[in-house]
Amino acid sequence: MNRVILIGRLTKDPDVRYTSNQDATAVARYTLACDRAYKKKGEQTADFINCVSFGKNAEFAEKYLKKGMKIAIEGRWQTGNYKNRDGNTVYTNDCVVERQEFAENKNQNAEQSRRQEPKPDVNDFVSVPDGIDEELPFE
Repeated sequence: MNRVILIGRLTKDPDVRYTSNQDATAVARYTLACDRAYKKKGEQTADFINCVSFGKNAEFAEKYLKKGMKIAIEGRWQTGNYKNRDGNTVYTNDCVVERQEFAENKNQNAEQSRRQEPKPDVNDFVSVPDGIDEELPFE
């Protein structure tokens, strides 16, 4: 049996491309940062899992998934290999996504995004001089 269930956050927006054949199938690739259940001193606390989805799942990823979102996916583990331009064999490991869904609500995701965005510096604001109220285009 080959079943994988992962919950994690996207490390960046999905990279979506379309095949060049007549049907032009969408292919989305993204990386999930999945926290480990345990922490050892000096060790990485998350695993970064490469994920790939096809067709409708890829179109969903393109439309709705963004960096930092927490999602749950279900799929299968797939290994492969190919020869690169130098003739060396490159081995691949991917989770092929068969099902994906949001793992938090929009408010939680908005809060996460706000924490990632830099806060404006107080010195970036300009004070409005007195008596300019009549010139402003709004009340």
